[in-house]
Amino acid sequence: MENKEVARILRDTAQLLEIDGAQIGRYRSYEKVAELLYSMHERIEEIAKDDKKLKELPGIGEGMAAHIQEILKNGDYSLRKKLLKKYPPGLLNLLELQSLGPKKVAFLWSHFKVATVEGLEKLAREGKLRDLPGFGEKSEQNILKACGQFKNLGGSGRIQLNVADEEAQKLSAYILEAGPAVEAVTAAGSLRRGRETVGDLDLLVTLRPGNDKQKDVDAVAEYILKYPSIEQTLAHGENKVSVRLARGLQVDVRLLEKKSFGAALMYFTGSKAHNVALRGRALDLGWTLNEYALTTVKGGRVVASKTEAEIYGKLKLPYIEPELREMRGEIEAAENGRLPHLVTLADIRGDLQMHTTASDGHNSIEEMARAARELGRQYIALTDHSQALAMAKGLDERRALEQIKKIRAAEQRVGGIRLLAGIEVDIRKDGSLDLDDEVLAQLDVVVASVHSYMNLEPGEMTDRMLAAIENPYTQIIAHPTGRLLLRREPFAYDMEKVFMAAAKAGVAMEANAYPDRLDLSDVHLRLAKQCGVRIVISTDSHSTANLSFMKYGVITARRGWIEKSDVINTLPVDECLAALRAKPHLAHAPKAQAVKRKSA
Repeated sequence: MENKEVARILRDTAQLLEIDGAQIGRYRSYEKVAELLYSMHERIEEIAKDDKKLKELPGIGEGMAAHIQEILKNGDYSLRKKLLKKYPPGLLNLLELQSLGPKKVAFLWSHFKVATVEGLEKLAREGKLRDLPGFGEKSEQNILKACGQFKNLGGSGRIQLNVADEEAQKLSAYILEAGPAVEAVTAAGSLRRGRETVGDLDLLVTLRPGNDKQKDVDAVAEYILKYPSIEQTLAHGENKVSVRLARGLQVDVRLLEKKSFGAALMYFTGSKAHNVALRGRALDLGWTLNEYALTTVKGGRVVASKTEAEIYGKLKLPYIEPELREMRGEIEAAENGRLPHLVTLADIRGDLQMHTTASDGHNSIEEMARAARELGRQYIALTDHSQALAMAKGLDERRALEQIKKIRAAEQRVGGIRLLAGIEVDIRKDGSLDLDDEVLAQLDVVVASVHSYMNLEPGEMTDRMLAAIENPYTQIIAHPTGRLLLRREPFAYDMEKVFMAAAKAGVAMEANAYPDRLDLSDVHLRLAKQCGVRIVISTDSHSTANLSFMKYGVITARRGWIEKSDVINTLPVDECLAALRAKPHLAHAPKAQAVKRKSA
């Protein structure tokens, strides 16, 4: 079983237990392990072969290890099955709705026996919720909105960028074992362009020259069709294999000669609009462009085909990076020599948002530090949640001050990486921050974010964001629109007005690299840049495995035309701290004296 399948079963169990009224500690243990499995790259199925290694994972003791072994053996979990005899599976969909929590779902089930999104939507449309305790007319409208969003997002047939990336890597590794005829496997399509969600995968298999080309093609195609995760074969043509994988993802694999690789890669990378523009440009120059080559209109002589750069050059354009190929002005920018020098993963020096076991993370300060150091990070900010997020064991003032001491001490023990004391402080409904100024003043990095009251009217949300920016201790706004891809729409506010205020105040906006979020989006990142806002690309890691998500934040930033100079955490640590908004120093802060940073 895949990690995400085991995680889903554990998450289902947690949600059903919460509906059933179980104590928080019981269902939260299932949630935390589910979150861990969602984020892990190592396969839980392999780890579980050694029970000792399984129990070494954070949050997995004797009992949880037994639950996981049961799931891996039977494909389900007995407690989940028992709860689903008591409650219908549709209640799990209701829990995905932004406006509902387990208590309200349990209430609706007990009063109306409603267990589907459609049934709930019908109740809301009929006005049957507004007079219930804990609901109201506004709540009813929010539920209608959430039901509509659920149907739109849930039926999209798309998957997150990281899931598509992982599937492409696994299948590519498999194809490379087909034999000596295979030279390389390259991902194309929306995955190569780095879109936040992917509808299907396009893989190009480059074959080495051989005596019998068709024999090699047939042999490789037959090998691909034996891939264990295939659920259905959709097509098997002369140079193409199309399959559907177990999770419903369609994969189109094209087998091609090396001489036409550049043209094929350009064509199958897209986007469609970008390709149409290039074909029109080719025609204007007396050539024709297709998936095989750039050729002369008369005579069909090949002008270029081996590399994309060669083809762009013949079209009198510099190479255009795949992430920019969305027909959003990239061709005009290329013509005028104004293409951005896009940020790269190698440019990133630090990571300014992550969580530890002090709140809802799975690893200790030292574990996060060592893992980040292994990835080449020069500095990280440990930014556990503040007290408003009670479900995440958020830090109050006392615990925040203790955490600063622990971070300072851990830095001395770990070595080789700078550890910054930070916080992800909640932005309250009125825009104020969730910790006292005297504590915020002592932190190296203050990240502010919204985790509640996400259904405010756009005007109210705009005022809330502006108030948070006006607070002199706010340095970074994290996941600024609150979206969860394929699950929750971004909350609405006047983005330009907020970005202009942030630029004026020196507040940075986060490009959250966590694949569930990728927030800001590419479009909003480009707007932020145009407004003069500095960007921070952070992973929002909740485990050491999440730290590698940085690449998805960089990809999204590249799609937003972001350059190295736009990103604060491409700077060395002292320059990065200097680039953040300077916080005022309080004249009297007795608590601060006890936790001042020790000189190296």
